[in-house]
Amino acid sequence: MMKAYKFDEVLEIVESFSTEDQDALIEVLQRRRSEQRRTEIAVNITQAEEEYKQGKAKRVTVDELMAEFKE
Repeated sequence: MMKAYKFDEVLEIVESFSTEDQDALIEVLQRRRSEQRRTEIAVNITQAEEEYKQGKAKRVTVDELMAEFKE
C-alpha cells in the first residue's frame, strides 16, 4: 500500500527538488488539473443535456436567468 503524505511533507520533498524538477512538476500538475477540469465540465454538460431531455431544465436567456436571481 502507498504511504499517504501530509501536505507539508510533500512541500518539503518538492523543495528538495532542483529548480528544473520543480518547474517540470508544476507543468505536470497543471496539465493534469486541466484534464480533470475538462472531464468535470464534460460530465456536467452530459448531466445538463440529460436533464433537458427529461424536461427538468429549460433554455433561458441571460436576462431571464438574471431576473430569476433577483426574485
